[in-house]
Amino acid sequence: MQKPRAIALLLALCWLSFQAASLGAQEWDEDEWDFYRVDTYARGDQTFTITLGLVFPTFFYHHGYGLRSHNFSPPVGGAGSLAYTYFFGPSFFFGAEIGVSFNYTVAENTIFMIPIGLRAGWKFVLGSFEFPFTIAGGIAPQRYMDFSYLGWFLRGGASMFFRFSPEWSFGVNTDWTWYPQRPRRRGDGPSRNVDGNMLGVTFSARYHF
Repeated sequence: MQKPRAIALLLALCWLSFQAASLGAQEWDEDEWDFYRVDTYARGDQTFTITLGLVFPTFFYHHGYGLRSHNFSPPVGGAGSLAYTYFFGPSFFFGAEIGVSFNYTVAENTIFMIPIGLRAGWKFVLGSFEFPFTIAGGIAPQRYMDFSYLGWFLRGGASMFFRFSPEWSFGVNTDWTWYPQRPRRRGDGPSRNVDGNMLGVTFSARYHF
């Protein structure tokens, strides 16, 4: 059973995120603990983001059969990712990300997905808060027991970040990810094609440089 390995991976990502936030906080003197107003971004500004949270299977469309149950139990899994972002101006940004997510099936097996792709987005600022909107896409290697599949993904999301200091901001994210599976086996026909849809609710620590 693969649950212990999946939980250990998520805990390791949590520890890395906590350590990064702690190091950033130690750089501040006591008289500097105050709200930080976000300055306008300029071309060349960059961020590095650590994200952790939960993923919820929503609906799965099986071609030839219609909507079917997702067969995940419990109906919630874990996810984590690392992302790099480069700003081309005050609002528009572009970057890359790599992540991992896992869910448990009713048979107590684990399915892993590793989305790797490019991301782009636009944001606006309101006081010390930032509201980015992103779209990402790329490949998504998947593993279930002894079955492997190289698929792809497309994700749209919205976030709210609080700029804690010039170097650090913390936020919450919601996103919707589409995982289309198109197995290519002779004679199977389109009935093996599945469109999976996942809802993510995650938290992020973001380093600005």
